[in-house]
Amino acid sequence: MAQPSGTLRASLPVDFAVTYLAPLIAEFAELYPGINFEFDLTPRKVDLISEPSDVAIRMGEPENSQLIARKLASLTAFLYASPEYLERYGTPSVPSELEDHECVGMLKINSWTLHHGKETQTVNVSGRFALNNVGMIRRLATLHQGIMLMPKEVVADELATGSQVQVLPDWHGSPRAVYALTETRLIPAKVQRFIDFLRERLSHHD
Repeated sequence: MAQPSGTLRASLPVDFAVTYLAPLIAEFAELYPGINFEFDLTPRKVDLISEPSDVAIRMGEPENSQLIARKLASLTAFLYASPEYLERYGTPSVPSELEDHECVGMLKINSWTLHHGKETQTVNVSGRFALNNVGMIRRLATLHQGIMLMPKEVVADELATGSQVQVLPDWHGSPRAVYALTETRLIPAKVQRFIDFLRERLSHHD
């Protein structure tokens, strides 16, 4: 069977691509030396019809019903902070105590819904930093600025080095799906292989 070749154009979410997809993409590139890659790293919603992308990888439920969405995985967020932050401000023992902590979170999100078995708690969170960039949230948490809610796949490096430790380990956020979006069901072999490869690798982290 002929190896797929040509240029694969993909739109990727910035932080997820840099921190988590990059090693997988490198592995895929080794398997398929005939494929070249053009990546547009952007957090914004993609218009595959007017922009020349073969596939877009996005987190969260797709909003554009005209696109074909293939679910790749589901990522669950957990709470993390630096040991230095916890030493200075204490470690919360129940979710409600997060309201007394610096929580580094996304813009316009004022509460976190956490799950423990069948129990669910929604806590109001606030902090001095609210932003729209996952990489910057990770960086600020590493710089001891507060507690973050983040998929463990995104903070794997920080956990490995010990710059972040898990807080309230029995609790987790609501799972977020990762989708591959294409304009049509009829996609070139290179795109199909890429989607299949990511689904296989990401599913191990479900």
